[in-house]
Amino acid sequence: MNEPGTFSARPLAPIRAGNLVMRFGERPYIMGVLNVTPDSFSDGGRFFDRDKAVEQALAMIEQGADILDIGGESTRPGSEAVPAVDEIERVVPVIEIVAKYASVPISIDTTKSTVARAAIEAGAAMVNDVSALRFDPAMGELVAKSGVPLVVMHMRGAPKTMQSGPIIYRDLMGEIRAFLEEALERARRAGIPEQTLIIDPGIGFGKTAEHNLMILKRLGELRSLDRPILVGASRKAFIGKVLDVEEGRRLLGTAAAVAAAVLAGAHILRVHDVGPMRQVAAVAHAIYRESLPPSGG
Repeated sequence: MNEPGTFSARPLAPIRAGNLVMRFGERPYIMGVLNVTPDSFSDGGRFFDRDKAVEQALAMIEQGADILDIGGESTRPGSEAVPAVDEIERVVPVIEIVAKYASVPISIDTTKSTVARAAIEAGAAMVNDVSALRFDPAMGELVAKSGVPLVVMHMRGAPKTMQSGPIIYRDLMGEIRAFLEEALERARRAGIPEQTLIIDPGIGFGKTAEHNLMILKRLGELRSLDRPILVGASRKAFIGKVLDVEEGRRLLGTAAAVAAAVLAGAHILRVHDVGPMRQVAAVAHAIYRESLPPSGG
């Protein structure tokens, strides 16, 4: 049976990140979000303390996270850039501690090559660059030399301005696809092997609520890029607009978005609530495949 979605031209090769080998199509993978920031849109400030951040990281692993995505700079709409030295000071001590105890790979969520380098040296095994190698020309070379997987994401402008002014696309999915094609080519020119690249349509990054809903419905159209798809819809504003609820009451809305993403072809789900969303993703994948997981449970 084919994987979810009908647009992929060929099977996807596995990607190794640290000890994890992601075999796409067997099951969805869960990436737990850990923001070591004072101002992220969802959990900003909750895990800014180093001990609390480490405790949360280990809790997400216990809940079944396949990957931990640790970031030290908020990318919420209107956010200001953080100096690299501050970002390193926030994330590296957490990564060093977690890497000693964690069997799952750590992803560094950053647009800066100096931060990525420090994180990889501390134990990170993956880079999640929301700028898709646009903000720091040195990032591509660093990732190529490090040999770690890279996530490239679609974003309109930069976090500070991405939701400013009219947000208009003549062909939303076509423009996202073209942007990601350019990002993949940029990565290849930097020497990054294509088989280590992952794409992200950037839900919430320079899109209206209606755009985000369309991305989830038509996600399978990105399968033609022949790269694994990461989706990060967890707790985002479009869910709040659909349900008319604040950020702290978006668990069930997030569950619906995660299920829709899996059924439309997502391979990796970036979420805050690891335990519940792992269950949601597993059931959604079983529904598509019309069969139980290999374990039978």
